[in-house]
Amino acid sequence: MGVLSKVGKVYLVGAGPGDPGLITVKGLRLLESADVIVYDRLTNGRLIAMAEPGAILVDVGKVPGQAGRKQSDINSLLIREARLGKLVVRLKGGDPFVFGRGGEEAEALFDAGIPFEVVPGVTSAVAVPAYAGIPLTHREHSSSFTVVTGSSAASNESVSPDWQALAKIPGTLVVLMGWSTLPDIAAALVRNGKPGSTPSAVISWGTEPRQKSVVGPLDSIADIARANGLTSPAVVVIGDVVSLRDRANWFESLPLLGRRVLVTRTRNQAGILSQRLSDLGAVPLEIPTIEVRPPQDYAELDSACAGLSSFDWVVFASSNAVHAVFDRLKVSGRDSRALHGVKVAAVGPATGKVLEGYGITPDLVPTTATSTGLADSLVESDVHGSRILLPRADIATRELPDMLIDHGAEAVEVTAYQTVIPKESRERAMEAVRAGVDVATFTSSSTVRNLLRLLDDGAESLADTRIACIGPTTAATAGRLGLKVDIVANTPTIDGLTAALVEFFTSGK
Repeated sequence: MGVLSKVGKVYLVGAGPGDPGLITVKGLRLLESADVIVYDRLTNGRLIAMAEPGAILVDVGKVPGQAGRKQSDINSLLIREARLGKLVVRLKGGDPFVFGRGGEEAEALFDAGIPFEVVPGVTSAVAVPAYAGIPLTHREHSSSFTVVTGSSAASNESVSPDWQALAKIPGTLVVLMGWSTLPDIAAALVRNGKPGSTPSAVISWGTEPRQKSVVGPLDSIADIARANGLTSPAVVVIGDVVSLRDRANWFESLPLLGRRVLVTRTRNQAGILSQRLSDLGAVPLEIPTIEVRPPQDYAELDSACAGLSSFDWVVFASSNAVHAVFDRLKVSGRDSRALHGVKVAAVGPATGKVLEGYGITPDLVPTTATSTGLADSLVESDVHGSRILLPRADIATRELPDMLIDHGAEAVEVTAYQTVIPKESRERAMEAVRAGVDVATFTSSSTVRNLLRLLDDGAESLADTRIACIGPTTAATAGRLGLKVDIVANTPTIDGLTAALVEFFTSGK
C-alpha cells in the first residue's frame, strides 16, 4: 500500500475459542476490511480465509516447547504497521483480555501513541465447557465460577494461582493453559483440601470438530486424559457441574463430528455446503474444482438476450446460467421484463430461488432436479414445435438438448459461461488426500472429472475415501471414471446430500 501520512489504527480482536462462528459481528467486519492481520497459532484457518485478498497475513503463533516470536517483537510489529497508516487487526484466540496478553499490547500501543480499540471475544473459559455440555453455574450445583491459568509469567511469581485458597473456594474452577501442569495442579488442590473425588473434566480442542472430552475424579483426571489421547490445547473444569455432562453433551453428539469432508464446488457455492457440514460437526475441506468464467465472446449470448421474445421457453440448467443471462441484460439496460411472454424453466429449487431473486417465478421446476428430470418435465408440457433457449456452460452434456430435439422442439444452445479448473486447487487437493479424507462430495459430473484430473493417481487416490454424489447422473459419471460410489442423495440438492451423509455415517457403515 505504500507509506501513508495518516497514522492507522490497531484493533485487538477476540477470535473466539476455535469455532469460526463464534467471532463477534464487529470482529468479523474488521477482519474482512483489515490491511494487516496478525494472528495466533490456534486461530481457525477459515477465519483467516475471510480476509481481503490483498491483506497482509502475519502468523506470530507460539508453539509450546519451541521458540517463537517475543511479545516485544509482536508489539513492535503492530506499532510499525499502524504508523504506515494501515488498519491492523490483532486477532487473538478467545478474548484479548483473558490470559491473551492483550493488556500488554494495549499498553505498548498507548505508550507509542497508536490509536487502538479492543473488540471482546468469546473466551474459551466459558465456550469450551458449554460445547462439552458443562454449565459453569447451576442452581443445584454451583453459584459461581473461578477462572485461573495453569501457566503464569515465570518472572512474576506473585501472579501465580494460590492453589491453597482455590481448593477452599466453593463453585466451579476452570483452568486454562494447564495441560502440561495438570498432574501438579490436581495434586496441589487435593493436598490443600479439595476432595479427590471431585468431578472433573478435560476438554481438548474445544469447540472444534476434533473436540474430545473425558471426565473423572480430580485425583486421577490427568491420567485418564492422557490414557485417552487428549492433547493441548485443553480446558480443565473442576466441580459438581461436570456431573451434568451426560445429559447436556450436545456438541460431541453431532452426527458428523470430526469427519473430514472434501467439498468440490466452486468458491462461491462451496460456502453453503461447508456451512451445512460444519453445523453437523464435520471438517469441510474446500477444494474448488470448477471456476466459472465469462465466455470468450459475448456475441452469441448477447444476440440470444436481444431476441428473447422469439423464444417460447428459456431453460436454466444452473444458477450460473441465470446470473450470466441477467448480467448481460443489465449491460444492455434491460431487466426481467425482457422475459415477458416467455415461459421459464429451472432445473431445480435452488436455481428457481435464484430466478426469484431477479423477479422471475419459474413456470416449470421438475420434481427431480436433474437434466433428465428437466427434459422429461418439458416433454410432458408438450414442447413440440417450441423454440427453446438453453444458456449453458461450455462443457455441458448433450442429454438435455438431444431429448428436446427428439420430441420436436428447436433447441438453441448458447455458451453463457466457461468452466475451468482453478490452478491453485491441485496442491490443496493433493495435501487433503495425503492428510486423509473421510468422504468426497460431488455436486456435478464436472466436479468428478476435474478432481480426478487434479490428483496424480486419479481414482486410485480416493480408493480409501467414501464417495458421495448429489444425484444419479453425477454418480454414474463417478462410476464410469473408476470411483466406487457409497452415497447418493435421494433428493439432488445440498440439503439432500447432507441428509444422505448423516444417514450413512449414523447407520454405522
